[in-house]
Amino acid sequence: MPKPAHLHPTDLHGFSRMTIDAVAGLTDLVEAMHHNIASTPARLGKAPAGRTRGITGFVYRSIRGVTRLVGGGLDAVLGRLTPLFGEKQSSPEREAVLAALNGVLGDYLEANNNPMAIRMRLRQSGHALQLDKSSLAATLPKAGGKLLVLVHGLCMNDLQWKRQGHDHGAALAADLGFTPLYLHYNSGRHVSTNGREFADLLESLLANWPIPVEELDILGHSMGGLLTRSAWHYGTAAGHAWPRRLKKIIFLGTPHHGAPMERGGNWIDIALGLSPYTAPLSRLGKIRSAGITDLRHGYLLDEDWHGRDRFARSASHHKTLPLPQGVKCHAIAATTGKQTGDLKDRLLGDGLVPLASALGSHAKRERNLAFPQDRQWVASETGHLDLLSRKVVYARIRQWLEED
Repeated sequence: MPKPAHLHPTDLHGFSRMTIDAVAGLTDLVEAMHHNIASTPARLGKAPAGRTRGITGFVYRSIRGVTRLVGGGLDAVLGRLTPLFGEKQSSPEREAVLAALNGVLGDYLEANNNPMAIRMRLRQSGHALQLDKSSLAATLPKAGGKLLVLVHGLCMNDLQWKRQGHDHGAALAADLGFTPLYLHYNSGRHVSTNGREFADLLESLLANWPIPVEELDILGHSMGGLLTRSAWHYGTAAGHAWPRRLKKIIFLGTPHHGAPMERGGNWIDIALGLSPYTAPLSRLGKIRSAGITDLRHGYLLDEDWHGRDRFARSASHHKTLPLPQGVKCHAIAATTGKQTGDLKDRLLGDGLVPLASALGSHAKRERNLAFPQDRQWVASETGHLDLLSRKVVYARIRQWLEED
C-alpha cells in the first residue's frame, strides 16, 4: 500500500506490522468497549463477560471470520465492514461502532479515503447542520442567542452525551435556555488536525447564526477538552472572531497532561484492567491512532507531534499551551475513590484520567495550568463516563454556567 504523501513516516509505524492476530485483537478491543459501555457495569470490578448482539455482533463476527479465512490485513477487514455501514438509515448502535472504530483507526481510515471515516460536523439529535443562515433558521426555528457546544471524547460520538436518560445539553436547554449543538468528529485524527477544523467550523457557525449571539460556551468531555484548547489556539492565530465571543469552557475529565492508557508499562495495564470501561484500551499495543497517541502527553499542536516517533516511550518536551486568555475555564475531575487522596484516587483517578491531569496540575510550575480554586471541582466515586450522567456533576456545570 503506498504511503500518503502528507503523512509523516512514523504515522504508519503502527500499521506496518499488522498481522491476523493484531486485527483480531483490534476487533476484540472495539467490541469489548461497546459491550462494557452498553452493560453499564459498576465503576470498578471485573468486566461483564459475553459478546455484543444484533448488527454490532454481526459486524464483529464478520471481522473475525474474514480475518481467519483469508489471512488478510487491515484493508481486507475494513473492506468487509464498509458495506455494512453503507445504509442511508443509521442507528445509535451503528454510530457507536463507527465512533469506536474511528477512535482506534480514524487516521488510517481518513488517509485511505475510507467511507467509514467520520466527517466533522455540528449536529443536533444526530442530524448534521448546514452552516448557512437560511438552513440554520429552517432547521432550528427556536434557536436562541446562548450557544453551548458539546465536544465528545475518544471513541465516542455526539449521541452518547445521553447516558442513563440524562443529557447535559438537553438539561441546560431546559433549565438555562441554551441552544445545544453537538460536535461529531473522527477522534482518531491528531488533536491539532481536529482542533484547526473545529476552529473553522465555529467561525462559520457564529457568522451564520440566524439571530445575534449573546453567549458562546463549550463543554468538552475527555479528549473534547483538548480539542477545544487546540481550536482556541488555531482560531486565535487565524484572527477568527469566535474566540473573542467565547465566555466559558468547562472541561470534564480532560487529560490536560496526558492519560495513563498510553504510558506507564505493565503496571498501568493491570490498573486499567480494574475498570471495565478502560480494560479494552489496555489491549491496544501498537494498534493506536494518532488521536490516541496524542493523549499520551496531551498534545495540542502540530509541532508537538510532527517529526516525532509517536510510539516512543521518551519523555515529552512539548511547549505548554496556557489556558485561553479572557475565557473563564473550569475543570471537573473525577475519582473512583470515596475521597480525594485515597489509593484508588492516586492510582486510577476516574479510571482513565489521573486526577492531577484532569485538574491541569503539574509539579513543574511552568506546566501547571493553574485553574483558580473556585473553578475546579472533584467528583468522588465517579468514573470517567459517569461524568456524563451524575446529577452532582450536572449541578456543578449548571452553577458555573449561571454565574456571570
